[in-house]
Amino acid sequence: MSTTTLRLPPDLRDRVSRLAQQSGTTAHSFMLDAIAERVANEELRQAFLDEGNARLAKMLQTGEGLDWADMRDYLRERAAGDNPAAPQARRWRA
Repeated sequence: MSTTTLRLPPDLRDRVSRLAQQSGTTAHSFMLDAIAERVANEELRQAFLDEGNARLAKMLQTGEGLDWADMRDYLRERAAGDNPAAPQARRWRA
């Protein structure tokens, strides 16, 4: 494992130390966990954006997409615990 120096403002250092102690861990471990969580969140966010951009490109290329009213109804039913059929893509432009 490599070493990286992290310069923290005193108030942040104190907050990290306090929270790490309350969590029963070291400040080092606390910061590693925080960094790992942030990295995972950013990776998830980037994957979400990549998928959205790929779907938009496909929609623009094929001229097919989902009607928002159909998708909204589908999502509402899923949120209610039902298992509705997924809406079907259809042409939205000539």
